[in-house]
Amino acid sequence: MRLLAVEGLPDAPLAASADFHARFLPLVAGDGDWLLVFPPADHTHRAWRLAVVQGLARAAVPCRVNAVESDDPAAIAAARAFLAQASGVTGQMLPLDSQGAGGVVD
Repeated sequence: MRLLAVEGLPDAPLAASADFHARFLPLVAGDGDWLLVFPPADHTHRAWRLAVVQGLARAAVPCRVNAVESDDPAAIAAARAFLAQASGVTGQMLPLDSQGAGGVVD
């Protein structure tokens, strides 16, 4: 699974989307599965990021494209390992953190 760290995007969602399409989209090509790694962002970035991942996943069949939102290397590595084994998962964007799921509430 190839990893693409998406870094240095503008803060504004529309500008970030345009910058992604100009600089990063051309890099996601060819055969093989991809994991895009976006830095954490507020909810205003969710829609364009998810649309990109879902569109890339549809275009890449039978290969898979997924994304995570994280700046935690351990969380990214764990998600990458999970997704490498989850052959049916594609077109997903997973927000990660280093806090874990926490305890079960009774």
